[in-house]
Amino acid sequence: MNEEQRPYTSYLLRLWQTQSDRELVWRASLESPKSGDRQGFASMKALFAFLEEQTSHATFSPNPEGEA
Repeated sequence: MNEEQRPYTSYLLRLWQTQSDRELVWRASLESPKSGDRQGFASMKALFAFLEEQTSHATFSPNPEGEA
């Protein structure tokens, strides 16, 4: 499998701080350059959970024909 055939995804990541109940918290959004879709996250935990879920479906195999 060459470089062009490897599955990948990309996002534009935006991070900012906001105040919630007198506490500074980080917010985030991801935008897909391919589709323009944007998704917001109220916490880093939610962002990381989304990324974990997206990458858990990866099916990349470095040696699909059993080649060394």
